[in-house]
Amino acid sequence: MPSKKDAATAAKPAKKERIWDKYLTDRDKAVFEQAGYGAMAAWGKRPALLVIDVNYAFTGESSLPILDSIKKWRNSCGSDGWDSIPVLQKLIEMCRSKGIPVIYTTGTRRHDAWNAGSWAWKNSRNDEDLTVKIEKTSFDGLDGNIIVKEIEPGPRDLVIRKEKPSAFFGSPLQSYLQNLGCDSVIVTGTTTSGCVRATVLDSFSLNFRTTVVEDGCFDRSQASHAINLCDMNAKYANVLSSEEVLEQLRSVPQGMYDLPSGQGVKKGDVWY
Repeated sequence: MPSKKDAATAAKPAKKERIWDKYLTDRDKAVFEQAGYGAMAAWGKRPALLVIDVNYAFTGESSLPILDSIKKWRNSCGSDGWDSIPVLQKLIEMCRSKGIPVIYTTGTRRHDAWNAGSWAWKNSRNDEDLTVKIEKTSFDGLDGNIIVKEIEPGPRDLVIRKEKPSAFFGSPLQSYLQNLGCDSVIVTGTTTSGCVRATVLDSFSLNFRTTVVEDGCFDRSQASHAINLCDMNAKYANVLSSEEVLEQLRSVPQGMYDLPSGQGVKKGDVWY
């Protein structure tokens, strides 16, 4: 006959293994649990989907192992980026069908790269961006800041160009969210440890309810990807699977937002 301890153990549901668990020590796990980190925050009622920097500079032109992809594009995350594309397609399709705002970000750079600023300080291959931009000798003439075609913006979507990691820094994102009446954001894209995390921290600081889609984000470093998801989940956002997020989006009422009409003219990857 099983003991009371065995019966209690059997009745307790198994804890879901997270992508970051293998990187944590027993001490780390105990600290998070005893200090109360990682609680599930309430969802917002009026979300927007943010697609951060899913452009060719971060994916390469096709799904290649990262060490092959970075031969052309130093910032590429290789096949991990392309693995996220089907996830992003589902999220974008759901949001468009519901009339939920889809807001993209991508980089911008002067032709002479003068405004690279601090980006030039920590990477020995930074000068390649200027060479590619001017000569367009690689990547079949495509600018790396172009958003990947498989998830390209539609006529009712918004595109924000930025110079620094956070989608909020020096951009109209906060004013767009306020104009739309959004109280929450769902963050996807790249890199998890860089522009995604910077956006999440600013979103948290501005008191937007924040969700990160675990399988809708990617990074060039597997360890950084996992640990940054862990830290954001502990303190700043709910980190959930795309299926969990899609289920929540299904409950959002139809047509709550005053989106662009979609009757404009397309210039590059933006509709006007």
